[in-house]
Amino acid sequence: MSTGRLVVCPTPIGNLEDVTLRVLAALREADVVACEDTRRTRVLLDRYGVSATLVSYHEHNERQRAAELVERMREGAVVALVSDAGMPLVSDPGYVLVEACVAAGLAVEVLPGPSAALAALVASALPADRWRFAGFVPRKASDRAALWAAPETVVAFESPKRLAATLASLAAVDPQRPVAVCRELTKVHEEVVRGTAGELAERYAAEAPRGEIVLVVGAAPEGAADRARALDALSRLVEAGARVRPAAAVVAELTGVPANELYRALQD
Repeated sequence: MSTGRLVVCPTPIGNLEDVTLRVLAALREADVVACEDTRRTRVLLDRYGVSATLVSYHEHNERQRAAELVERMREGAVVALVSDAGMPLVSDPGYVLVEACVAAGLAVEVLPGPSAALAALVASALPADRWRFAGFVPRKASDRAALWAAPETVVAFESPKRLAATLASLAAVDPQRPVAVCRELTKVHEEVVRGTAGELAERYAAEAPRGEIVLVVGAAPEGAADRARALDALSRLVEAGARVRPAAAVVAELTGVPANELYRALQD
């Protein structure tokens, strides 16, 4: 029987000292390391004196490379999968390879390690008993509105350039919603800023941040889900060709959500 398998290896999100001993051992023992950026992974390996054969595995070659790696594992190879930072598959490449391994009956071993989403959730001081990870904050207004209506804590990535606009869209819905902006986690300039959506929207409108951002948003108050559904209905009507104001009036009559509120939200 083939002993080939896939080992999913999380890597540091900033501080190279956060790599685990198990990950280093897996990287040393692997026949090949599939990585998002071979240059970035080489920095980590050189730091710990790890010699490994690297192949690129990123969003532009996932399917082709996954097929190649599965064949190598069928022949007995051990493949380690890493991304540039954090846990592969979490807003990073890797899903195609894991799915292909499971379909082929190959073993998949996942090692624990650094995660920007978890670090931000804990640092936010917001409830962590129920939470959801949303990837990157959606750009479509109705999708953002649905996210802000979530009944649990929300963790999402955001671009520094879009942070102010994103916070403004939340503040338009609920200026008192508790928020934490976690920046450059585990790095020299790590910063966690906590406050209300209104306060932080004003702060970052005045000065855009730098670095990698994880946004943590408190759960929506009761009734927010109804507003999100109403906004989604309005969005679909407008996409189908309806004029915004008349459609908002109809949705408001059916749902009880004020028409002006729906109209303003759709424009954000």
